[in-house]
Amino acid sequence: MALADGVQRIGRPLRRWARVQEREYTNGQPRPLAGDLGAMGVYLGVVSAAAAAVRASGRRLPDRIPGGDGALLTVAAFRLARGIAKDPVASPLRAPFTRFEGASGHAGVAEEVREHGGVKHAVGELVTCPFCLAQWVGTGFVFGYVSAPRATRLAALTMTMVAGSDVLQFAYDAIQNGALTPAGEDAADDTPVPDPPGRRGAGR
Repeated sequence: MALADGVQRIGRPLRRWARVQEREYTNGQPRPLAGDLGAMGVYLGVVSAAAAAVRASGRRLPDRIPGGDGALLTVAAFRLARGIAKDPVASPLRAPFTRFEGASGHAGVAEEVREHGGVKHAVGELVTCPFCLAQWVGTGFVFGYVSAPRATRLAALTMTMVAGSDVLQFAYDAIQNGALTPAGEDAADDTPVPDPPGRRGAGR
């Protein structure tokens, strides 16, 4: 009982300080600082557990990662994070935390965080932000590469191929819409062009 009272006495000023910092930071806006702190705690916990598992397995960390593998994993992390955050097919994963607002660009959706403040707000911001998700996805690829490099390369190759296909789809659409047509070719004008200054009457 005495220990619990001591913990409460120590924790009371800390909680008061945290409330003051939250009030001064949020400026009256519903920012999910507690949820963000929880997300960071989960990330650190997952990374620590994965690192412990790799260590217990006895696997050696690579001295260096080949440039090709680094590029492959980078593009794969970009595409997978983008897919989770924006692809319509991943909407069921985001649905508990977001609200559909409409289409966004080519084959994407725009969504709004459903609840403001708290854990669900923090998760909603995470799952709709490809930049935020990239750290989680990239970390997963790194630990996968250390633990099972061949399988991870295949998974990364799949995502990289999807990213390359996206680029080709955009390029094809642009060509179909006349991106390669020289400017002004479709707007030919038969109006005579006047002689430039100083050339009028030359040769007469």
